[in-house]
Amino acid sequence: MKKLKEYVINFINGFCMSLADSVPGVSGGTVAFILGFYDKFITSLDDLFRGSMNKKKEALKYLFKIGIGWVVGLLSAVLFLSSIFDKHIYAMSSLFLGFIIFAIPIVIKEEKDNLKGHYTNLIYLVLGALLVILITYLNRSGVSSFNFNLDSFNIGTIVYVFLAATIAISAMILPGVSGSTMLLIFGLYFPIINKIKDFLHLDFSTIPILVVFGLGMIFGILYFTKLLRKCLEKRRSATIYAVLGMMLASLYSIVMGPTTLDNPLPYLTFKEFSIFYFILGGLIIFALEGLKNFLTKDNVTKE
Repeated sequence: MKKLKEYVINFINGFCMSLADSVPGVSGGTVAFILGFYDKFITSLDDLFRGSMNKKKEALKYLFKIGIGWVVGLLSAVLFLSSIFDKHIYAMSSLFLGFIIFAIPIVIKEEKDNLKGHYTNLIYLVLGALLVILITYLNRSGVSSFNFNLDSFNIGTIVYVFLAATIAISAMILPGVSGSTMLLIFGLYFPIINKIKDFLHLDFSTIPILVVFGLGMIFGILYFTKLLRKCLEKRRSATIYAVLGMMLASLYSIVMGPTTLDNPLPYLTFKEFSIFYFILGGLIIFALEGLKNFLTKDNVTKE
């Protein structure tokens, strides 16, 4: 029963993380942080490449469990939910606003020992917020108003896709910074999504460019997770303040999210805002928090 609970919670964690990354303005790293598995996720990624053989095995087991949910979430987003996001983007934006607003007090409560008395680190909150606002601004300012042509497979395309994937996965891991937004800035979000759709429809000519994209993601994970792990271990207070800044600024990114769709819509206003979905986002947070606490309590009792 204990193992079943772990599989369920890890599946949900991976699914929610992947689903969040598919929504303009939302970061999978934010979801990982909110649901309390961010440290373990980053540590496991780092151990997978740099740990001892035993740590590699444990990391692989954990990431496999997370990965199943992540893949299901990705396929759901690509095959089914992308149309829902397009047609009901204001409802989804309202839901994720509630998701993050209700989550921030939970994060502050859980990290209070690292926040209290370290108020000089508020500068990192400001810097974290400015980073997300800058990325969102670049996305809205026309930098991302093009789609890169992936049909031409040459050295220029390979280098561009590899570097974009490296930067996007690094952003995806950071709470508050949307990997999909970074891909939009590079003009690769919709081309990559379309290539994945083509592959799922058995068009294997897409494999080379998807392999390049995957290698870029692995490279980004390999080097960025080491930096994040050191920050969490040695400069946790400053890192948590920066994360909170990114989470707060991600509210702005979500509001602007509709402007980044394939067919851009006006940004979210009070007129389009849905109080129902906003509250639903909060209820989802409390439900997931309750599920996490239940599993944690069960593990403590067993020990």
